[in-house]
Amino acid sequence: MNKTALVIMAAGMGSRYGGGIKQLEHVGVSGEIIMEYSIYDAIAAGFDKVVFITRKELEAEFKKIIKPSVAEQVEVEYVFQELDNLPAGFSVPDGRTKPWGTGHAILSCLGAVKEPFAVINADDYYGKEAFVKIHDFLANVEENKECMPVSMVGFVLENTLSENGQVTRGVCKVDENHMLTHIEETFGIEKQGDIAVGKNGAGEPVELPLKTPVSMNMWGFTADFLDTLEARFAEFLGGIAGNEAKAEFLLPEVVGSMLRENKAKVKVLTSNDRWFGVTYHEDKDLVVRSFRALYEKGEYPEQLFK
Repeated sequence: MNKTALVIMAAGMGSRYGGGIKQLEHVGVSGEIIMEYSIYDAIAAGFDKVVFITRKELEAEFKKIIKPSVAEQVEVEYVFQELDNLPAGFSVPDGRTKPWGTGHAILSCLGAVKEPFAVINADDYYGKEAFVKIHDFLANVEENKECMPVSMVGFVLENTLSENGQVTRGVCKVDENHMLTHIEETFGIEKQGDIAVGKNGAGEPVELPLKTPVSMNMWGFTADFLDTLEARFAEFLGGIAGNEAKAEFLLPEVVGSMLRENKAKVKVLTSNDRWFGVTYHEDKDLVVRSFRALYEKGEYPEQLFK
């Protein structure tokens, strides 16, 4: 059985959250942040290691919040997403201030992650079921460099919408064998009556059934995916002429291109848990109430890590 790592993406700047550090908002019954619930669920599911992707200037703040007792239960490591962490021959374009996207964030793990690993967002609550399913996949996965085995936890779209604004989701098509056949990053999604509406990458309006399976950036990869990601990031940088200030290297788009090229097979692990997170400031009250309800149902102790 493989050892497994959980990689938590926490370097985002929280632009839709008013520029604040939404990953560090205290929302739990005893003041926990969302990612502490993810860590708790991951340890319970059997993960051996947790890797935080953050920014160097946030390291001290993270270490104040992530309790020492976490490191007593699981190996902990920090890596940093830096804007100038680029392949040879490339430099930060004039005017570029924002990170390069989720694909670039995961590249920060090169050298630090050598085992099968799951990827999650720091500011999303995924639920216990998702961690059990993805851990079990990774614990038993075998590397295949010609056609990489990948897993993705698929959520029901209506369970991932915010009451306070639009969201971005990876909209998925899944075959009868629970294999991903297509994924497209879709923007500005919101509920309108008994459907959801949004825009595709070309800016065209799309209508989505509420039961559509979507990605919440909870992926499972073998370690050799990092080498592939490094090569594809260089290709991405070489092809963004004219969009250097805003273009993003997104994980769903990388996986989607690998699917089209038959370089990956993606197993979709379905979760019926309800997502919640702090995309917008107004989301915080709902998140606090949701964790309180889970505590009162006995899903979590009053203090996750003493």
